[in-house]
Amino acid sequence: MPGYYYYYDWTYLLVIIGAVLSIIASARVNSTFSKYSRVRSMTGLTGAEAAQRILQYNGIYDVQVRQVSGTLTDHYDPRNKTLNLSDSVYGMCSVAAIGVAAHECGHAIQHKENYGPLAIRSALVPAANIGSKLGIPIILVGVLLSYNQVLIQIGIWVFALAVLFQLVTLPVEFNASARAVACLNSYGILVGDEITSCSKVLKAAALTYVAAAAAAILQLLRLIMLFGRRNRD
Repeated sequence: MPGYYYYYDWTYLLVIIGAVLSIIASARVNSTFSKYSRVRSMTGLTGAEAAQRILQYNGIYDVQVRQVSGTLTDHYDPRNKTLNLSDSVYGMCSVAAIGVAAHECGHAIQHKENYGPLAIRSALVPAANIGSKLGIPIILVGVLLSYNQVLIQIGIWVFALAVLFQLVTLPVEFNASARAVACLNSYGILVGDEITSCSKVLKAAALTYVAAAAAAILQLLRLIMLFGRRNRD
């Protein structure tokens, strides 16, 4: 029976491993951000003020810094050139807040300089959204239709687009963090041990992207192995 086949399939282990990696990475970034959110920067600048200073030093005057609700919901939107900082970053003067704000500025600088991986990632957004939402449903429809291999293969390829997006995201995020640390050090926004603390926050944040990519790859591998085995059977 199909239900019996899936329920006891050992490839679920791959999904579990991906979930565990994501949980560990999320816990790590939350704990690291919380720790350094209690460390006030020597300059006393808030996340928003630090962001404005970095943007101006880089000749970027058409990006609006805005406050958005939530914690660690920070992001740069290249479509409308807005740098969106969360409640825990925008008005806070901690080392963690400044580090996260600087990271988002890194994306704005990438956009200004037409950084290749960022352009590729932006182009992949529509395909990645389709892949993450429709990939597995298409596969399930193929399974229900007497294991229609055409639909199943289409579903796998569509899901692979979401995986590709996760992979392209990695160099974009690592580069933004490197730019952030360089800017904070060069412009004297953070000094001494503050730079080290900021780097720890950004490295912890980077782990969430690595975990997300690993989880997506493991899920794709499971789909390939599962239905490849079904074909051999």
